[in-house]
Amino acid sequence: MPRFLVTLIRTPQFQTSAIAAHQAFLETLRQNGKLELAGPFTDKTGGAYLMHAENLEEAHAIAMTDPLHITQSSVVTVHEWDAK
Repeated sequence: MPRFLVTLIRTPQFQTSAIAAHQAFLETLRQNGKLELAGPFTDKTGGAYLMHAENLEEAHAIAMTDPLHITQSSVVTVHEWDAK
């Protein structure tokens, strides 16, 4: 199954209250076998996760339900990643 790198870059409107919901979102992805890796950037500007999806459209649709996107706390980008 293809891999997709999702990056989240904090916006000036970042809401720390969205972090718990974001972590729950990631845990759901993990339980559904869609999440491979996840973590924050050490400079506190955001983070990234590596997920599995059938195609870019599905990956994008999933990422747009991330609470950090919904609350406009982060700018979310999704890229199909051919990592080896």
